Amino acid sequence: MIELMIVVAIIGILAAVALPAYQSYTVKSKMTEVVVAASQCRAIVTEAYATGLSAPTANGWGCENTAGSSSRYVDTITTDASGLIKVKVSSDGSLPADVQGQFLTLTPYLNATSKLTSSVATANTPVFKWVCGATAEGTTIPSKYLPGSCRG
Repeated sequence: MIELMIVVAIIGILAAVALPAYQSYTVKSKMTEVVVAASQCRAIVTEAYATGLSAPTANGWGCENTAGSSSRYVDTITTDASGLIKVKVSSDGSLPADVQGQFLTLTPYLNATSKLTSSVATANTPVFKWVCGATAEGTTIPSKYLPGSCRG
């Protein structure tokens, strides 16, 4: 009987440790869907800069979804004139309250430290890197919920 109680206690301890880790993992996987939803815009912005096309105005890149509901976890996708992508997370009840209605940003960079601007779009300048999840750019989702590749 004592051995059985010890086994039950050990299982309880393992469950107490594993459950929060699993819940965090499921939210991160849902946030990955949010990042993937923005990948079409990322490809279009990258191509526009690389080919030297003139940068469109805000929400004129052709990949936005301002009508809502592009996926279960994405409400809207907007862009600015420099190609910054802003994704609003939906109010899906399976997401934590501090994620619902929040924003994720993806920012194109000219080099390691400088953001791309619409004024360099005509110079056949490739995107050096994309910064995902930077709070300085408008990301309001807590970093603990962002995928590892998207933590600013």
